[in-house]
Amino acid sequence: MDNLKTYLIFGLLIVSLLLWQAWQTDYVQPQKLAQENKDLMSDVPNADGVKPQGQHQQDLPDLPTSPDSLPTKEQDAASDANKIHVKTDIIDLYISTQGADIHNLALLNYPVESTRPNVPVQLLSDKSDEFFVVQSGLRSNVAAPTHYDQYTAEQAQYELSDGQDSIAVPLHWQSANGLKVTKTYHFKRNSYLVDVDYLIENESGQQFTAYPYSQFNRTRPPKASGFIYTYTGAVFSSKGNEYEKVKFDDLDDAAFSQKAMNGWTAMIQHYFVAALIPDQNNQENGFYGKSLNKNNYTAGAKMADINVANGATATAKYSMYLGPKEHKRLEAVANNLDLTVDYGILTIISQPLFTIMEWIHKLTNNWGWSIVFLTILIKLVFYKLSAKSYKSMASMRKLTPKLASLKERYGDDKPAFNKAMMDLYRTEKINPLGGCLPILVQMPVFLAFYWVLVESIELRQAPFILWIQDLTAMDPYFVLPVLFGLSMFFQQKLNPAPQDPAQAMVMKAFPIIFTVFFAFFPSGLVLYWVVNNTLSIAQQWNITRKLGAL
Repeated sequence: MDNLKTYLIFGLLIVSLLLWQAWQTDYVQPQKLAQENKDLMSDVPNADGVKPQGQHQQDLPDLPTSPDSLPTKEQDAASDANKIHVKTDIIDLYISTQGADIHNLALLNYPVESTRPNVPVQLLSDKSDEFFVVQSGLRSNVAAPTHYDQYTAEQAQYELSDGQDSIAVPLHWQSANGLKVTKTYHFKRNSYLVDVDYLIENESGQQFTAYPYSQFNRTRPPKASGFIYTYTGAVFSSKGNEYEKVKFDDLDDAAFSQKAMNGWTAMIQHYFVAALIPDQNNQENGFYGKSLNKNNYTAGAKMADINVANGATATAKYSMYLGPKEHKRLEAVANNLDLTVDYGILTIISQPLFTIMEWIHKLTNNWGWSIVFLTILIKLVFYKLSAKSYKSMASMRKLTPKLASLKERYGDDKPAFNKAMMDLYRTEKINPLGGCLPILVQMPVFLAFYWVLVESIELRQAPFILWIQDLTAMDPYFVLPVLFGLSMFFQQKLNPAPQDPAQAMVMKAFPIIFTVFFAFFPSGLVLYWVVNNTLSIAQQWNITRKLGAL
C-alpha cells in the first residue's frame, strides 16, 4: 500500500469478503444427515446422463441401500476390526474390507497445528461429523463388487520398512458362479500417489461386462473462521476446460456430468487435495458430481467398459493423489492438476511470483525472508511508477497552504471551493489523480502475491524468526499488526492532509481500524505489508524531501 487510496481499495476488498462470508452464512445452511448416502451409481445414469457402454446399459439393477444414518463414532469404533492398516513413510491409512476402499488417511508430515506436532492432518475420515472417503467398484448387470460388497484381505497390517520402496495391498472378492476380482493398492515411498488396479478372472461360464467407477464422498465442511476464504468443493478437468470448479451449492441445484478423454476430478480444500485420475489411455471417461442430501456430495469418474470372455482375465487401473497441494508433486501426476493450487483469476501472475519466492527460499531456507526479499523485488520493479505517484502527492502537499487559504475564503460554499481548487490544480499543472493511477496498475501484482501467501502450502506452519513460528497463523503478540498501524500512520504524515475536517478524522482512524483487521490476518501477509509500507515510506520521504514539500 503506497498511499491512502490504496488503503481505501484494500478496505473495499475486505468489506466485500465480509459480505461474501455473511451471504454464505445466511443462505447456505448445513443440514444434519437424515439417512445413509445411497449409492450414486444406482441413479447416476438418470442424473448425470453418462451411461455405461455395452449391452447391459438397459438393465442396471439398483444397488443395496439402507435408511440408516451415516456411521456414528461408536459404530466407527466397532468396525475398526474390518479395516486393514497401511503405513508408509508419509501417510497412515485404513482400508475397509467393505468395498476395499480407503476410509481414513492421515498425512504424517502435516500436523494439524504447529503446537501439536504429533497430531497429523486427517484428510480422509469415515467419522460422521467429518465424513470424507473414497468409494469404488465394478458396476455390472450381474453380480460384481461395488463399494457395498465385502472383500477379504491376506493380512491386517502393512508397513513400509527401511529399504523398501513400495507396498502392494491386495484384497479379494469372489462370486458364487466363479467370478474372481482382486483389487490391489500400490503405495510408494515419499509419494501421495496411490495406484489401484483390478484383476478380473472370469470362470463364470459367460462373458462378464462391467465398468469401473471411483468417487469421493464427503460432507459439506463447517464454515471456516477468520477473514480468509478459500474454495472447498469439487473440481473437474478436461481438454478445453482444464479447471472447472463446481460448488456444493451448484450440485444442490443440479447434478454435474461430462464425458472427456483423459481428464480428472478432485475434491479440494485449503492446502490439500484428493484427486482421481483415470488411466490416461485416450479413452473417454464419464465424470460426474451430485448432491445426495444437500450436505453430502460426490465427485467421481466412470471408466471405460471391461469385457472379459469366459475363461479369460482382464485388468483395469486408475490412480489417486491424496495429499498436499505441492506444485512439483501435482505437475508430475497429471496435466493441469497443479491448478488445484488455486490462485484464482490472477494465476498467470501468482505462479511466477511463487516460482521466484521458491528460488529465494533455496538461498535463505526461510519462507519469511523469502517474503521480505520478494517484496523488495516487487518494489524495485514498480519503483518508477511509485515515484510518479509520490511526486504527485508531494506536489499536492506543497499546495496545502494555498488550499487552506481557499477553504477559508469560500467557507461553506463547496461548489465555489471545488471550482477554485480545480483552477489551482490547472494553474500548477497538477493532476489530482496522478497519485492513484500508478497504484491501480500495481494492484493486480499485490493481489496475486496475496493469493500466493494464502494458498501455498509451503508456508503452512513455516517459522520466520523470534516469536513468529507460523507464517500462516496470526501474530500471537500482535507485534506485526502494530508495526503495520505505525507504518500507516507515518505514511499519512507524508500525504497531503484532506481539507474536509470529517474526512481528515476518518483518515486518522484508519491506522487503528486496519491494525485491528490485520491482527487476525496470517503473520506472513502482515509481514508483506509491513515491509512494503516501510519501503514505500523511505521512497516517498526521499522524493518529498527533494521536492521541498516536507
